Amino acid sequence: MELIWNLCEIMFIEAAPAGSLLRHLLDWVRLHVCDVDNMLCDVLRSESPAKHKNFWDALTILVLQGRMDEARQLLSKEANTNPTSVSMCKILDELMKKMPVLCPSNTQTLTEMELKWQHWHEACERFLKDGTFASNPHMETLCKIMVGDESAILEKKDLMTNWYHFLVTRLLYCHPTVKHVELHLYAQSSMDLFLGAESSPEPLDIILLAAFELDIHQVIKECSIALSNWWFVAHLTDLLDHCNLLQSHNLYFGSNMREYLLLEYASGLFSHHSLWQLAVDYFDHCPEFGRAYLEHHIERIPLDTEHKALKILRICEQRMMTEQVRSICKIMAMKAVRNNRLGSALSWSIRAKDAAFATLISDRFLKEYCERGSFSDLDLIDNLGPSMLLSDRLTFLGKYREFHRMYGEKRFCAAAKLLLTLMTARIAPCSFWMTLLTDALPLLEQKEVIFSAEQTYELMKCLEDVMAAESKNQKLQVILSQTLASYHGLFGGKLIGL
Repeated sequence: MELIWNLCEIMFIEAAPAGSLLRHLLDWVRLHVCDVDNMLCDVLRSESPAKHKNFWDALTILVLQGRMDEARQLLSKEANTNPTSVSMCKILDELMKKMPVLCPSNTQTLTEMELKWQHWHEACERFLKDGTFASNPHMETLCKIMVGDESAILEKKDLMTNWYHFLVTRLLYCHPTVKHVELHLYAQSSMDLFLGAESSPEPLDIILLAAFELDIHQVIKECSIALSNWWFVAHLTDLLDHCNLLQSHNLYFGSNMREYLLLEYASGLFSHHSLWQLAVDYFDHCPEFGRAYLEHHIERIPLDTEHKALKILRICEQRMMTEQVRSICKIMAMKAVRNNRLGSALSWSIRAKDAAFATLISDRFLKEYCERGSFSDLDLIDNLGPSMLLSDRLTFLGKYREFHRMYGEKRFCAAAKLLLTLMTARIAPCSFWMTLLTDALPLLEQKEVIFSAEQTYELMKCLEDVMAAESKNQKLQVILSQTLASYHGLFGGKLIGL
């Protein structure tokens, strides 16, 4: 993938002019055909590098890759070891030194470069014809490579390992000022020469050829077929799109090519148990259909744990996906109810702003209180804050808990006032009215007067309403009536006057 990516950068993005194009291709080959570096290290570490079995192979690969400075340094080892070859080494070294190269900082024109290269090329040919290197086959082969002898270059195909290395070497010594539009011709012929005309190209060969032909669409298509996932084509297409190179290549997928491939890649990520969060960022960068895809996939993520649900919820909240937020909260609230975790269920229903479900959970809390005489999840109920306004029943639950807290702190007057407010507001479930009246008994039995006369009348009116609505709980009604009557006696004439 890196090999293809780097070539696409050279061909589509850099768009280097003739001369500089070859320099980029040489860097590309050096980066991806790096066996020579290990071989070179082994040779240089030996006691006598010039006598190492891989000495000439290493030197040849350096020449094949146009690494002349390194080749000259290695060649000097031969001159130091074999006095008989000093003269030939000096001549070959001078040829390597004078090989013209078009550098970015060089101000010479392309015409000047071609003229210098032609003179250098003729000098190399002259030394070959004169038989200067005839006594040393290795040096003679190196000089043949430098004059662009394709047969000599092909003899070393085992050192190049692939046809695109052969292509770049061939261009270096035969067509150093090659242009973009000419590359595909040399690429096809180099592949045929290197592999043989009868051999079938591999998927990588087809992709590289398409890049040399400057066919963006074909590169993306072949990569989609050959590579194992959408990662490469999605990111390459995104890069090309940012360089404004895809306007004429959009596919008819209901979206442009970049967005289509990003959507496909992100959809694949969503199916992975740990990579789905990365997909969210990709959908965010698809302006046309990204949000719709995200909503579609979010709804299908299994909410295995509360931790995972909170992650998904945060994603939805950040993107103001209201419906998905409600759906997740409802699902988690129902799971909590089934597991009898009322506190968690209430927390999820509040987060979903689901008044009906909050009312249901509040009723469960009140029922649990009636059965046990205490509340579970006190921290949650004590800290409802403004959330208690979501529903009347939730408001009642929060205020009723506040009444208990006041009573426990011996703030009896404030507790009595709040209790009476809860009774007269009629926001408690009917089944809980008797519990509220029962809660008034300890306050009525206090030594000091807690309820005023007016509050007592309101309390008695609540009792009458309960008795009218309920024919059961006779024993409790009698007890409460007797307590109120005795309290009435304590007021004496004040109540009669009122």
